[in-house]
Amino acid sequence: MMQKSLPPLNWFRAFEASARRLSFTAAAEELNMTQSAVSQQIRALETRLATPLFIRQARGLALTDDGRKLLPKVESALETLAAATAQFGVETEGAHLTIASSVSIIDWVIAPALPTYLAEQPELSLRLVSTIWPDDFTAARADVQIFFGTQKQAGKAAQPLRPSVLIPVKSPSLAGDLRTLPLIESVGTSDGWAGWTNTFGEPTAKPTLFVDTYGAALGMATEGNGVALVSAVLAAPALASGALVHADTRSLSAKEGYYLSVLSDSTAAREFAQWMISLTKAAPSAV
Repeated sequence: MMQKSLPPLNWFRAFEASARRLSFTAAAEELNMTQSAVSQQIRALETRLATPLFIRQARGLALTDDGRKLLPKVESALETLAAATAQFGVETEGAHLTIASSVSIIDWVIAPALPTYLAEQPELSLRLVSTIWPDDFTAARADVQIFFGTQKQAGKAAQPLRPSVLIPVKSPSLAGDLRTLPLIESVGTSDGWAGWTNTFGEPTAKPTLFVDTYGAALGMATEGNGVALVSAVLAAPALASGALVHADTRSLSAKEGYYLSVLSDSTAAREFAQWMISLTKAAPSAV
């Protein structure tokens, strides 16, 4: 008999934090996510389970009967997973320079430039850990971490990778503009095509293709699926290589961006951080 697939773990994490705090906003701050991302994951879990888990009230949240029944089981499952995995992933300190980063940054910014960087430091052993949840960063014992969110979520010591703007990009083989081409939306962020329309008064069409990361949106755009509105930091290498072109010369200021924190006092960590900052300085800024 085929086993029924489970909802994604991150949906349960969003549920547990929201149920414990009785606030999507407080849960988002705890998880280093946006409030809209938490809210979307809760709605997705409720749809998957075919039952409401929260009562949305003007002054906050309240659990439904089904939500109260689910919460202790989710808490127990998460504790079991944490205990089961605590013994793994522990390596001798200094064995690697460990970079915990948004997978989109790894794929679109670090990977294209990494061969040159490593060629200049042949003895460097680099460990790249793609992360989603904040405890992923802690478990990885990262020397440098890069994640997506707001300055408040990142902390005062974190350095923003500039510029924090969104730009529309498309494949050079795709003819058309924002009025005629399909629009690709990255869900779970505070800014998107609705913000573009509110700022510039166009396009009037609604997005027809939805993905969950800017990296996925870039991949879709590269394959000619439409126009993606994505972080200029992520798009810069693909624009420089000619894999993507601007679909419009304007850009939209973003409430969220990518932030870098150096967690080790090693020379290798500081050098890598400076290299990352130099990479992103070439990204196009708002016009």
